[in-house]
Amino acid sequence: MNLRAGTFLLTLDRPLVMGIVNVTPDSFSDGGRFLARDAAIAHGRRLIEHGADILDIGGESTRPGAAPASAQEELDRVMPVLEKLLGYGIPISIDTQKSKVMVAAIKAGAAMINDVNALQADGALEVCGAANVAVCLMHKQGTPETMQHAPTYVDVVTEVADFLATRAQDSLNAGIARDRIVIDPGFGFGKTVEHNFRLLRNLRSLMALGFPVLAGFSRKASLGLITGRPVDERLAASIATAMLCAQNGATIIRVHDVRETVDALKVLAAATSLPGA
Repeated sequence: MNLRAGTFLLTLDRPLVMGIVNVTPDSFSDGGRFLARDAAIAHGRRLIEHGADILDIGGESTRPGAAPASAQEELDRVMPVLEKLLGYGIPISIDTQKSKVMVAAIKAGAAMINDVNALQADGALEVCGAANVAVCLMHKQGTPETMQHAPTYVDVVTEVADFLATRAQDSLNAGIARDRIVIDPGFGFGKTVEHNFRLLRNLRSLMALGFPVLAGFSRKASLGLITGRPVDERLAASIATAMLCAQNGATIIRVHDVRETVDALKVLAAATSLPGA
């Protein structure tokens, strides 16, 4: 299975690592650390040096309880960073829900649109259908302001799979090629700890839809609830869930800690390629 993203052809014969660049004042993990333009650019370059296969730049926090940013605020935050990080030999993804931001990012050279709203905003499908970008369609229940207020499902795996199948078909109908579509179960976006781990255990049922699966569990609140660790002490838990996601079929692992995840995936690959593994 391959993924086309802009001019890039990504071979998915191993899990790819997507490094996170939050250009926001209020993201749950590193809000404010990389809001300054130069700090965000330096952080992106560092993640590339650490082995990131894709960079994901976001200008609006989608943490639980987050208030929305305007399109202009997003553009002011992400565009200078995007422009400086192009040309390093890896695809740049823009994490946005807004069609206006998508248009500007694609025009500047973004190779992927990573949308927590699964291209449901007015014009989003049309923008991406007219471009050659890859898209990541994520499931969430509710909005960032409300999504962790008692999320409920009858069958979380089936409901998430049905939603993603519908959005993928809508994307195909809009002219987005099958090999440009990625799906994401949306760990932590309107899910309890139990919901998250039920989805993790059943990632292969999402793979059966025929699209690469992106998994983003890095530093999430569920890991804090399990370990009792604050957000800046969840590296071990994040690595553990990254490896579980990879073992269960995830083809893109979205993380804050690129170097450590790359190393862990190398060990996993070596172990699973041994005779008798």
